[in-house]
Amino acid sequence: MVRKSVARDLAKADGPPYGAATMTVLVTGATGFIGSAVARQVLDRGERVRVIARPGGDRRNLADLAVEIVEGDLRDPACRSAATRGITALYHVAADYRLWVRDPAVMYATNVDATVDLLRRAVDGGARRLVYTSSVATLGLNADGSPSNENTPVSLDDMVGPYKRSKFLAEEAVRKLAAEGLPVVIVNPTAPVGPRDVKPTPTGRTVLEAAAGRMPAFVDTGLNLVHVDDVATGHLLAHDKGAVGARYILGGENLTLQQILGRIAALTGGKAPRLSLPIAAVLPIAYVAEAWARISGREPFVTVDGVKLARKKMFFAWDKAARDLGYKPRPVDDALRDAIAWFKAAGML
Repeated sequence: MVRKSVARDLAKADGPPYGAATMTVLVTGATGFIGSAVARQVLDRGERVRVIARPGGDRRNLADLAVEIVEGDLRDPACRSAATRGITALYHVAADYRLWVRDPAVMYATNVDATVDLLRRAVDGGARRLVYTSSVATLGLNADGSPSNENTPVSLDDMVGPYKRSKFLAEEAVRKLAAEGLPVVIVNPTAPVGPRDVKPTPTGRTVLEAAAGRMPAFVDTGLNLVHVDDVATGHLLAHDKGAVGARYILGGENLTLQQILGRIAALTGGKAPRLSLPIAAVLPIAYVAEAWARISGREPFVTVDGVKLARKKMFFAWDKAARDLGYKPRPVDDALRDAIAWFKAAGML
């Protein structure tokens, strides 16, 4: 059964109660990293926010937010129906984001099937605008290492692992929905860093380990880092200005892993690692880690898909979002500084 509750006593909050004729915006994934940042900015605009949260799940990112909570699981049709009833807009940020999974079918059910059904139900529930959070994992990469964009050629065969494949298929399905007339805009965030990374994400874990001085070596790879709050702003800009069916990269600065670790060391007063490991040397470790994960049931600290993805630098250009949406991210050092400060305050560092 789907139950509704409220994060805090909304009767004391400013504005009319939830039953009144106000803007009610559904933000999925609001207990997570990007979703919580989006929910905060939607609230800052004076709109009512509804979120989905699993019973007994981690709700630290909702603790200080005046949001309506629909308890349930996104894979449950009853939950999707209750969450989308009477909404005016949807930010579908939630996804099963794991680089290793025992049963890929569960990931496809969440990232593809539930996404399609949720967007349809959202429009039936009254939503006039939908923003779907995809990923740069679905985009093509240039062979010469130069930054890719929304139009770089790519196919399903280029997708490594169930996460990338599921997000690729989901984005294809969303574009078909847009062609059918659903008012949906797609955003493709790069690698966000910043506050409230409670899990943490794979990128956040890298920042955390580096800040703690537990990364003595690096591999030759690269990422585009961006402040999570800038990604959230990009979502709202896509809602307001994005073209239906279009996709927009929400990125920041392209950096090699060595450069990222050097900047973290400069911010923490630590020493940047100088030892470079060939990816071929890390791959056997990943196979062993995954084999142990199947026995222990614990997530591996390094994954085969993660190592394979590191073979190419994930560099991207966000010119389209800047031109069409007015998107403008802050310097990446601010993102790293905010992430480190939050990890310290949370007792994780």
